[in-house]
Amino acid sequence: MDEFMRAAIEEARLGLAEGGIPIGSVLVRSGQIIGRGHNRRVQEHDPILHAEIDCLRRAGRVGSYKSTVLYSTLMPCYLCAGATVQFGIPKVVVGESRSFPGSRPFMESHGVEVVDLDLDECHELMKRFIAENPALWNEDIGEL
Repeated sequence: MDEFMRAAIEEARLGLAEGGIPIGSVLVRSGQIIGRGHNRRVQEHDPILHAEIDCLRRAGRVGSYKSTVLYSTLMPCYLCAGATVQFGIPKVVVGESRSFPGSRPFMESHGVEVVDLDLDECHELMKRFIAENPALWNEDIGEL
């Protein structure tokens, strides 16, 4: 596992420690993390503060995203995939998609390269969270 996915997992664990949903994300350019975030919907009472959105907000205005890579511990939903496509992020590296299939076909249909690492560590983190917090998870994915 590379350092960038490790950083995304650290963000996910930080979110869980704060009482939130354990999904983390980092934005990388030229081998450097320029933004990091985690799902803070619960903590901030903000329905759209998903990990990828938090990461992009924290990165701030970076001009062109054409040379960036977005890492996420879970396959992005349509909200986060839309931001990826809108900003022209060319590549997304995902920790897993077994817990949530997300929007891979949407991103790929818009030219985004999607790499699913299918990491047990990411899957186990989500599996445990979903088992312990089914209502919160269903709220997060819009199935409540």
